[in-house]
Amino acid sequence: MAPPDRKPCYVWVVTAQEVYELTTRGGATEFSRVLEVCQAFGPYCLIGGLAVNCYVEPVYTLDADIVLVASGIEAVSEALRAEGRSELRVQLTTDPRYQVFLDRAETRQVLGVPVRVACLEDVAQGKLWAYGAPERRLSKRKKDELDLIRLGEAYPQLLRIYPDDLRRQLDST
Repeated sequence: MAPPDRKPCYVWVVTAQEVYELTTRGGATEFSRVLEVCQAFGPYCLIGGLAVNCYVEPVYTLDADIVLVASGIEAVSEALRAEGRSELRVQLTTDPRYQVFLDRAETRQVLGVPVRVACLEDVAQGKLWAYGAPERRLSKRKKDELDLIRLGEAYPQLLRIYPDDLRRQLDST
C-alpha cells in the first residue's frame, strides 16, 4: 500500500497518430490527404524517415518523403500546392533511381493509415544514397546515419550493402 502522502499517478496513453498530429499541428490529417492525392495519380511509395519507422522503433520527423511514378509528379504537386496548412513537409522525389521501388513497395500502417511503403531493402538503399550525398547538410547526413544504424541493428542482413564505416560502427556494439 502506498504511503498516505503520495498522490495517485495518472498515465496518458496516446497513439503515434495523435502525437504526430500534435507535433506537426495537423500533419497526420494532412498526411492522409497527401496519400489520397498520390493514390489518385498512380503508383507511389513512402521512403525516408517515416518509412524507416515502419521497420524499427519510431523517431518522429516532420518530413514525408514519397516516390511517385515519374509522370505523375507535376499533377500531384499541383493538387497539393494549395493544401499545406500543417508543419508536414512533403517531398516528392524526381530521382529516377527510386522508380524501381514502386514495384516492390508493400502496404504497411503509418500513423494508423495503410500506406504503400518501400520494402526494407529499398528503404535502406534510399538512406544509403542520402547518407553518401556530400551536398546534404551534416545534420541530415547524421540523421540518415542514425536511421541506417537503427535498421542495421534490427536487420543485420542489411549490413552486406552498408559501407565499411557503418559496418565497423555496428560491429563495435
